[in-house]
Amino acid sequence: MRFVSFELDGKPRLGIREADRIRILGDFALEDLLANDVDLVAFANANTSTDYVSADAVRLLPPLRRPPKILCVGLNYRDHSAESQYAQPDYPTLFTRVNTSLVAHDAPIVRPAVTDSEGVDYEGELAVVIGRGGRHIRREDALQHVAGYSVFNDGSIREYQFKTPQWTMGKNFDATGAFGPDLVTADELPAGARGLLLQTRLNGQVVQSASTDDMVFDVATLIEVISQGITLEAGDVIVAGTPSGIGWARTPRLLMRAGDVCEVEIERVGLLRNAIADEAALPRSRG
Repeated sequence: MRFVSFELDGKPRLGIREADRIRILGDFALEDLLANDVDLVAFANANTSTDYVSADAVRLLPPLRRPPKILCVGLNYRDHSAESQYAQPDYPTLFTRVNTSLVAHDAPIVRPAVTDSEGVDYEGELAVVIGRGGRHIRREDALQHVAGYSVFNDGSIREYQFKTPQWTMGKNFDATGAFGPDLVTADELPAGARGLLLQTRLNGQVVQSASTDDMVFDVATLIEVISQGITLEAGDVIVAGTPSGIGWARTPRLLMRAGDVCEVEIERVGLLRNAIADEAALPRSRG
């Protein structure tokens, strides 16, 4: 099943995508259902709603509006490690994202209003959503803890990523981490989402292309290793790494600027599309 979080009449809703329509389930949040140990497929099948809305008539939200944790994996494809001039790590390189960095399908990825940023770099990635949490999860049990999968664009402000020895700032500018459009339940895909084509296109041109089989650390291994030290919670998101082709590694560099359109597509999972906008051109928000 394909779960969709969206806004309708100014209120957040949850639904099931059925072709070009969304069946409205109610004002539920996926992260709340998962936290309450709800089986998503059984829940959707038991929900008797017959209310539908056109998929084109709603504003999408990230599949999980406020995940408990967003854990990202760097250098998880050998060709990307090589283009980034890093030795391939023998242990997953982990960093975190914050919820304010998330942006939905068809919403703009924002190039921040900082004078020393040339643009936003793209990183197409598989997103893994945890359904059942735990600590010290064995690899052979790990996939039983997965609720589903989605698509992620780990938009990076490279100048800030490399200002310090760690990557947190450059990976967490507001509205740079695109997530969606759907959460596809694990039963719809191969175990561990293996063998799926991942492509990133910038203005229609393919700039990244790889198989999820090329990940150095597969989904089950990531869950096992992360849970050795960090308790995984229902609704956590693991962003599983990007293949080669990033703009920063090209000559000349190919970074995203206002007016560009970036698409990340993963076979059988979905297509995530975002235009790029300059922060300076957007209305100021108060927070």
